[in-house]
Amino acid sequence: MRKVLVSGASVGGPVLAYWLGRHGFEVTVVERAPAPRKGGQAIDIRGAALTVAARMGVLEQVRELRTTMRGMSMVDTAGNELMRDEEATLSGGRHDSPDVEIMRDDLNAVLIAAGEAEYVYDDSIATLTEDGQVTFESGRTGRYDYVIGADGLHSNVRRLAFGPESEFLHHLGTYVSIFTAENFAGLDHWQTWFNEGDAGGAVFSDRDASVMRVNLGFRSDAIDYDHRDLNQQKRLVQEHCAGVWEGPRLLEAMWSSNDFYFDSMAQVKMERWSKGRVALVGDAGYCASPLSGQGTSLAMVGAYVLAEELGAGGVDAFERYERRMRPFVAANQALAFENPGRGADPENVQRAANNITLD
Repeated sequence: MRKVLVSGASVGGPVLAYWLGRHGFEVTVVERAPAPRKGGQAIDIRGAALTVAARMGVLEQVRELRTTMRGMSMVDTAGNELMRDEEATLSGGRHDSPDVEIMRDDLNAVLIAAGEAEYVYDDSIATLTEDGQVTFESGRTGRYDYVIGADGLHSNVRRLAFGPESEFLHHLGTYVSIFTAENFAGLDHWQTWFNEGDAGGAVFSDRDASVMRVNLGFRSDAIDYDHRDLNQQKRLVQEHCAGVWEGPRLLEAMWSSNDFYFDSMAQVKMERWSKGRVALVGDAGYCASPLSGQGTSLAMVGAYVLAEELGAGGVDAFERYERRMRPFVAANQALAFENPGRGADPENVQRAANNITLD
């Protein structure tokens, strides 16, 4: 049986593991985190990605877990309401939309449970060769027919196989943090957005009324920081976001949170997504950034297409994967530049989301 190692257990990794298993591969998913990651923002499943979920048999379960936001408002620094919308939210949810908005950790749990791959947590790839020989940070070794990086914007597999991320990352001028806090704002299936100068964000609460997800971000040129140093990242958020609505309370919650996430809005652009027996999927190879609203869909569709081509066999499987995915990636990455700060036109988003044939 052909063996595949997938690095990353967020969205693209579990989808890829599911479909590779269906094609007869023996799949191991390795994840640096000690357990499935909690927290995260509301993410969207659109267009062709809904078809992937349906073919996995999880679409109804995903729909049951979708967010149920009643609407959104925008406030000034003093908390005065500037606008209100009870039909749609800036994060992507619309009452009349076929799309599914779901919390990232809810989707992650569904995708992992769907397949039968082996998941190895609290470990990562230390060394990697183009012919599939791997040494893990734990000291284990192994050889795989294919090694796939589904490990996000700061992909370890991409760094080991293709070189430093500075060659591929394109910073889009914004940083964002996400964490969970006590729902001191009293939100009830509602989003509140705010902005002050170069900083801003949102708070929103859905099924669990006792907590809210917090999104704090700021505009800045590229910053040199340690991607694993959470305290340094929190200091950056505090430095830039102290003046926003409810800043002191939000920052206090940030320092005590155990699911804090911070990163730049950036895109990944590469001439090739494969080298030897190694390939990339999702954000690792073609991150479109949250500004596109299509990162989740790109990862799900990319994983499906890659598994399909590997299952079909042939020495040109990776090339076929790239030919099918390149136009889809280009269309979705372009959305990030369409209307910065307010989101792309919904019709263009739907058009991009369906810009691929899965059969």
